Amino acid sequence: MSTAARASRRLPAWAVGLLAALAVAVIVAVLWRPWSTPAAMIAAGADAAAGGAIVPDPIDLPDAPTVLVFGDSWTYGSAASVPSLGYAYVLADLTGWRTVVDGVRGSGYLKPGTDGPDFGTRIAALDPALDPDLIIIQGSINDRRLHPGGYRDAVGAAWDALAQTYPRAAIVVLGPAPQVLPVEPSTGAIDRDLADLAAQRGWWYISPIADGWITSENYLDVIDTGVGRNHPSTAGHRYLAERLAAAIAVVSR
Repeated sequence: MSTAARASRRLPAWAVGLLAALAVAVIVAVLWRPWSTPAAMIAAGADAAAGGAIVPDPIDLPDAPTVLVFGDSWTYGSAASVPSLGYAYVLADLTGWRTVVDGVRGSGYLKPGTDGPDFGTRIAALDPALDPDLIIIQGSINDRRLHPGGYRDAVGAAWDALAQTYPRAAIVVLGPAPQVLPVEPSTGAIDRDLADLAAQRGWWYISPIADGWITSENYLDVIDTGVGRNHPSTAGHRYLAERLAAAIAVVSR
């Protein structure tokens, strides 16, 4: 039996419907590159897996979970016609989740944003009373000019604070997605670092780079290279939300 078949038996109803809809969309929208089964989600880097990385537990969400989506300008909804059409908001529409969106443009683990501080400082200011069921922490390409100096330490400190603030929450790390092609070497290095660090903690890691979310075939359908300054378009944000929802569905009970 295939991995996809085994996974589908434990998917919640919304996820089964979403995956079915996505399959139809792929067949119909032939100009979009068909994507592989979301089981390509990376639970560990290849080296970490060989070294005995912790295998993440399946995500067990209640019927109406609260989900904190934390990240940079992509999470903010930049380049969508309005920010509320960004992927983090569309994710709620697709799944029925309540998403709490915390996106600061230009921010990263090392880099302060244009309208807010770096990830670690922002995490320290989060309200413990939020008590989310799931946290999706996204990005960030914004660290690519500062990487690697102090990067892994900054990520570790930010993640420690996140886990301490919300000890009950499942945490999924959504790695950086390419804003330009070919993928910049520093962005690829960030992706590998985050995959390795997530594996050490037993957290699920989703790599848009490794899973080919944005390729030469669909780049101009996903990314607004004009006024959007290489951020996802409105259609691109919806596409990212669909990919993210499908990836999380595969590892949910």
